[in-house]
Amino acid sequence: MKKDLGHEAIYDARQLGTPRMLILGLQHMFAMFGATVLVPILVQRYGLPLSIQTTLLFAGLGTLLFHLITGGKVPAFLGSSFAFLGGYAAIAPMLEDGSPNLEMLPYACFGVLCAGLMYVILAALFKAFGASKVMRFFPPIVTGPIIIAIGLTLS
Repeated sequence: MKKDLGHEAIYDARQLGTPRMLILGLQHMFAMFGATVLVPILVQRYGLPLSIQTTLLFAGLGTLLFHLITGGKVPAFLGSSFAFLGGYAAIAPMLEDGSPNLEMLPYACFGVLCAGLMYVILAALFKAFGASKVMRFFPPIVTGPIIIAIGLTLS
């Protein structure tokens, strides 16, 4: 008898069966590809020479490196992030004629560098204390609604 998969957390996607896994995989591929292509297009408005080809290349290489480091235990795709676009717009807003504000652009890029350093520090904390201690502060009941709110805001 098959379990009802609608009311329990799924920790292994293989229990969904091949057809459902393929459908979810295709949905994920289209969503991540669109985001990975859209971010360089939006960033180019701020005068940064970020090409779609470079973004796709490093998203793929980063994902492969991630899977090698984690031993394939975490199914993830490392792509572009919309998180920094608001920061760029706040620190280096477009000029009235629609051209990029090149004077303030280094400050916006420095903010991205600082965020990257914070990621490294948080990764070290995860390594030092373990994921279970950190995840006590971020259970699914907290992270789920946040992710939904981000998606609705972006849409």
